[in-house]
Amino acid sequence: MITRFIFHLCAAGFLVLAGCTEDQSPWSDLITEKGLEEFRQLGGDAIFELDDGVITGTTVANTGNSFLCTRDDYGDFILEFKVMVDTSLNSGVQIRSHVYQNGIVNGYQVEVDPTPRAWSGGIYDEARRGWLSDLSENKEGRNAFRNGKWNHYRIEAIGNSFKTWINGIMCANLVDEADVSGFIGFQVHGINVEEKPWTEGVHVKWKDIRILTTDLDTYRTREEDPVPPTIALLTNQLTEKETDDGWELLFDGKSMEKWRGAHTDSFPAEGWIVENGLLKLNAEGGGESVQAGDIVTIEEFSDFDLKVDFRLTPGASSGIKYFVTEEERTTGSAIGLEYQLLDDEIHPDAKKGEEGNRTLASLYDLIPAGGDSYPWSRKYVQETGKWNMARIVCRGRKVEHWLNGRITLQYERGSDNFRDLVARSKYKKWKNFGEAEQGHILLQEHGSNVAFRNIKIKRLTDF
Repeated sequence: MITRFIFHLCAAGFLVLAGCTEDQSPWSDLITEKGLEEFRQLGGDAIFELDDGVITGTTVANTGNSFLCTRDDYGDFILEFKVMVDTSLNSGVQIRSHVYQNGIVNGYQVEVDPTPRAWSGGIYDEARRGWLSDLSENKEGRNAFRNGKWNHYRIEAIGNSFKTWINGIMCANLVDEADVSGFIGFQVHGINVEEKPWTEGVHVKWKDIRILTTDLDTYRTREEDPVPPTIALLTNQLTEKETDDGWELLFDGKSMEKWRGAHTDSFPAEGWIVENGLLKLNAEGGGESVQAGDIVTIEEFSDFDLKVDFRLTPGASSGIKYFVTEEERTTGSAIGLEYQLLDDEIHPDAKKGEEGNRTLASLYDLIPAGGDSYPWSRKYVQETGKWNMARIVCRGRKVEHWLNGRITLQYERGSDNFRDLVARSKYKKWKNFGEAEQGHILLQEHGSNVAFRNIKIKRLTDF
């Protein structure tokens, strides 16, 4: 379904289509008679000019990302503008953004992307977390942007909800809580003229820039069955939509009542702590489950969609295991299918195994994440010390691993190929490894400091 502007309430109170000719809503032009005096330039030295209501940004060699930013901050608002960009240049518009460390701009950026990737309208966290909501799973959104033409953008930033449309087609639907206000900025991306000399002196243009900051509930877009589904990045909270869809928290940021130690009835007395809304594992030495020990969910799960935010320290190793039955009485970590958590740059395990099958987001010792065998699933990884999101989807025998919103591998439990891989792995001594009908979710202690948050699960019953 393609979601377009469905209706607005005009000031007179009548329900009309979005194309009403007498729009009396209290919009304000972002460009007033003062022109660019109400803006400031941050970052690089690209050229910004204003002519007849059109802002033109021009690339300049040997300079970084440049931003023409409002001097005022904005919290909740609806922003509309038109943009046209040279096809050799991507761009974006910052919202609720800030300056930190030597004038570097960070914050939410709504993408302008004329490349074949076509993620225009996606939301990127500039100089901070990276992609929050791309368009990899939104075909209609990827087709909305028209190269070489003016494109109409609409951005609704209301509370913790961020929604974007291009030419009336919905592109992003994000719930996040990082920033409640900040400036708006128009970006000219830095270029590499040594690699792409034709990108010097090219343009991105904006016009018809207007903003609405009052009576937002009246003028916000109403839609049915929004495309794409909501991406929620709240901390240890569920949106109303998530709850309605069947999601439940396995960790609420306060208690560990849904967890216990592996092979025991109680929660570990040391090592695992809840602090400032985070589940932290304090361990050292690199040993496998020799200090705090693994923890498992009290409940067992069969078909599920699991999401876990994790943060690694330099050189850290851990794992998220699933279909853990505890039938194997091991001296180290409990046995189960493992979504590997690893600092690939430092930890030596990344170079062991076969073809990278012990790296981050791999099915440990069995199937590598991304790599040449999966050219369609290249990993997108936030650097060590920042948050990444693991996702494991199990529908019957079919399993998917995801990392930061992108699939990294898929396989079928119990298939001939799966059993061949097990026969060549460290798991070959365990009968019917990975083929249990249900099992616990496990967080592994592997002698490293790791933090977790936003642990949530949805039971799948209609696979």
